[in-house]
Amino acid sequence: MDGPSPRALSPQTTATPNPQMPESLAQFVTLPQFTDPRGNLSFAESGRHIPFEFSRIYYIYDIPSGAVRARHAHKTLWQFIIPMSGSFDVRLHDGKREETVTMNRPNVGLVLPPRLWHDLLNFSSGAVCLALASAPYDEDDYIRYFDKFLAYVNG
Repeated sequence: MDGPSPRALSPQTTATPNPQMPESLAQFVTLPQFTDPRGNLSFAESGRHIPFEFSRIYYIYDIPSGAVRARHAHKTLWQFIIPMSGSFDVRLHDGKREETVTMNRPNVGLVLPPRLWHDLLNFSSGAVCLALASAPYDEDDYIRYFDKFLAYVNG
């Protein structure tokens, strides 16, 4: 399923590019947060906070120290990742440039559009990464080798 460009986020969504880069690869979305004495509550809705309809939810947890997850790109799949607990870094590459961002707030997610290489690394102890995906799992949508990714996006 193709989604809108990350720049076509709804007015209710806050997209915050990295201020150190004129055109950041990282497209953050700050989710609503409600706080009271019982704790915090955040939520996300397809098409409102997340710029695509999601069909699959998965999460990564119990990550061993030093492990790197993801290490791939997708041809058509959109993803939205949220650090539910702890922190981790996301290294992004669009075929021409690389950027690394830290995810450490459970009410701030990161949009991963198609054709964007991503590595998840430097997980803190107890970190949990929740991912919302625009389609069910399809191995044919994955680009698992960086040299093939470069050829795909630059070719």
